[in-house]
Amino acid sequence: MYLHLLLPIIAFAIAQGTKFILKTRKQKKFRFRNLFAYSDMPSGHTSVVVALTTITGLINGIDSALFAITFVFSAIVITDAIGFRNYLGQHGKTLNILVKDLEEDDFLDDSYPELLEKIGHTPIQAIIGAFIGFTVSVVGYLIFI
Repeated sequence: MYLHLLLPIIAFAIAQGTKFILKTRKQKKFRFRNLFAYSDMPSGHTSVVVALTTITGLINGIDSALFAITFVFSAIVITDAIGFRNYLGQHGKTLNILVKDLEEDDFLDDSYPELLEKIGHTPIQAIIGAFIGFTVSVVGYLIFI
């Protein structure tokens, strides 16, 4: 039972660690907040749900109700990470432009903070996250079972 919890956490740590390293190299600056970044390569959310679904399928079988639940949950999370959150990022970008175009005003600066513009993932970022989650679960299953 502990594998259902442990392996998704490991997959998330690997994905977020990879993201942190890549963002730090790209920005050439250490930023602690990059550990919990929402976007970029790879998708930590996708790695978690794919790891959970994979280990559930391996342990409980792909014909179990628990596997079906985790599969549907994964589909919702991945769709959200790719589609809906990218859509929110477009809204953030548009609102940032609109606020910037308004006359400089202390009230505006205090009331309208700059919104995140990159919240979601591209399909390739989600695929790499899924690969990490799948690999971690299969390797963990082979080691511990």
